[in-house]
Amino acid sequence: MKDVIAIFDIGKTNKKILLFDKDLTVVYEDIIRFDEITDDDGFPCDDIEAIENWIGKKIRDIQNEGNYRIKAINFTTHGATVVYLDENGKRITPLYNYLKPLDDIDFTDFYNRYGGVNKFSRKTASPAYGMLNSGLQMYWLKNNKPQYWKKTRSILHYPQYLSYLFSKKITADYTSIGAHTAVWDFDEMKYHYWLEKEGISLPEPEKGDEVVMINKGENRIAVGSGLHDSSSSLIPLLQEHSGGEFILLSTGTWILCMNPFSKEKLTQSQLEQNCLCFLTPEKEQVKSSMQFLGHVHEINVKTISDYFGKKEDHFTRMDLDKDLCSEVIGRSENIFFPDGITDDFKADLSHLNSFKNFKTAYIQLMYEISLLVFNGIRLILDKDSQLKVIYISGGFNRNEYFIYFISSLMPEVQVKISEVKNESALGAALMMKKFLI
Repeated sequence: MKDVIAIFDIGKTNKKILLFDKDLTVVYEDIIRFDEITDDDGFPCDDIEAIENWIGKKIRDIQNEGNYRIKAINFTTHGATVVYLDENGKRITPLYNYLKPLDDIDFTDFYNRYGGVNKFSRKTASPAYGMLNSGLQMYWLKNNKPQYWKKTRSILHYPQYLSYLFSKKITADYTSIGAHTAVWDFDEMKYHYWLEKEGISLPEPEKGDEVVMINKGENRIAVGSGLHDSSSSLIPLLQEHSGGEFILLSTGTWILCMNPFSKEKLTQSQLEQNCLCFLTPEKEQVKSSMQFLGHVHEINVKTISDYFGKKEDHFTRMDLDKDLCSEVIGRSENIFFPDGITDDFKADLSHLNSFKNFKTAYIQLMYEISLLVFNGIRLILDKDSQLKVIYISGGFNRNEYFIYFISSLMPEVQVKISEVKNESALGAALMMKKFLI
């Protein structure tokens, strides 16, 4: 029987369980998707009860099959999601979707009480993102759903709630409370005082390697407190990289440019250009820029594909054309996004008839997306930065045009494709590695 670490990697779309052995090799993986349900307002949300049941069943099945002995369990999830517990430790509300609009509450008075939206957002390194600020979710629940709030005794971020299902311990970790939550004061490196003023109590955060030991039959299992997925994805690189400063481009629906070497505080100018800060498991700042560019790519590739009569995945079968790329770089034109990304994320496609085929239009689209990423990288570099390497992880690390344009825009920096697979899950496993020694 092989000793393993079980990691639940809960994304917005895919929910995974991975088993890592002592060499941190994945020896088992299962992926599932769940149909969404609706919350009490009729807005789509994850079926948290189905997810809970699946997690419990996977652990029981693995233990009963007898091929693996689980020595540790940890969790990594998407952010901007919180769970409210009553006095008996039972979940009170649906798992509200971070895409849910908060049209029923005006935060103007809230921001004005705590220094104004600009000062507050800079101090908390949290652009005013509505539901994407989990602290504002708490404020919204308190003021708009008193029937739930009066029952609330504990508030957990998503990773810590999944940990709680096993440990029954109320915890917080730095990576979750530091992820655009609007609850952490990055100037003082502690919870922002607004929480106390508004009567909201959160657990004191712990470092990422804290565990609770539980008994499962004859087996003792270490249960980690869980991690925010973006911050967790940095852990393998921080432990293995040598040779100066690096930036991680974590690409998917969002493209995150993450700089764990920045020592300068977030500025107002950076904040206004979609910059924010995360925290490592050790409470260190990670200055980042966040853009919805994977989504921008997806919806505009569909339109361009339809226009030229191609399948949506046609771009995945195109060979890299360096000559055309060089021509696009030489022209340096912003055709699709002349004024930046619009609120609906759609490109200005009124000039599609000026492109002779899908390839030329797609290369232009990728150039402009890459340029936005390049600008995002420059924004999060300190004045004395000595950036050496850019790692690209996620879906865009297979896009030759993206890699080529980033390399061309930053020729003095080495661009590497991250060889790490399942970065977020591996980061969570690294926090538990000592239990397999």
